Amino acid sequence: MSELIDLETTFLKSLDTAGHTDDPYDLWELNEVFPTDVVDDLLALDIGPSKMDYRIGRREINNDKRNYFDVGRQAEFPVCKNVAEMLQAPATVAAIEKKFNLDLTGTFLRIELTQDTDGFWLEPHTDIGVKKFTMQIYLSREAEAGTWGSSIYKDSQTFVRNVPFRSNSANVFVPSPHTWHGFEPRPINGVRKSLIVNYVTDKWRARHELAFPEAPVRLA
Repeated sequence: MSELIDLETTFLKSLDTAGHTDDPYDLWELNEVFPTDVVDDLLALDIGPSKMDYRIGRREINNDKRNYFDVGRQAEFPVCKNVAEMLQAPATVAAIEKKFNLDLTGTFLRIELTQDTDGFWLEPHTDIGVKKFTMQIYLSREAEAGTWGSSIYKDSQTFVRNVPFRSNSANVFVPSPHTWHGFEPRPINGVRKSLIVNYVTDKWRARHELAFPEAPVRLA
C-alpha cells in the first residue's frame, strides 16, 4: 500500500508542476513522474521487445506484437499493477480532469509499454476520436536517449520540433484534429522505452488491451 501512496503522491506533484506550451498546440511536460525505484522496475521488466515491422510508420501494423499493462501483465509484474492502479485511482483521475479540463466519465485506462528500436518511425498523425487523453512517459536512460523525443507537427506535413526525451518525464496532450505528432526517422542505438497512457471511451474494441476492461475510471 505504501508503494501505491508514494506513486500517487509523486505523480500528482508532477502533474501540479507541469510546464505548458501552446506551440503549435497545447502540450504539457511533466518531470519526475514516478519514484526512481518505480522507473528502475519498469526498465527491468522482462518483456523483451518484439521484432517489429517498421516499413510503414504506423503502430497498428504491429498490433499483434504490442505489450500492455493488461490483466495478465498486472498479475505477473507488481510494478504494472501498481502503475495501473494509481492511474485508475479516483484522486488521480480527478486531478487529470481538473488539470486538463476533461470529463473522463465512462472512459477506460489503457497503458502500452513501447520498446522501439533502430528503424522505428511514425508518420504524422492525430489520435483517433475514442482517445480522450494521451500521455507518453519516457523511461530509457541511454546516453543518446535525449534525442529520442516525439516529433511535433503544425499539420500533416509541417514539422515543428522534437520534444526532449528525459527519463521519467512525460508529454501530455488532449487529442484533437490539431494534435499532430509522430517520430521523425533518426538513429536509435538502444531501446527507446516509454509508456503510452490513454483514457479511451467504451467504443474501444480491443478490450484485451485495457487495464481494467470491466471498470471505467468513473461511472456515468
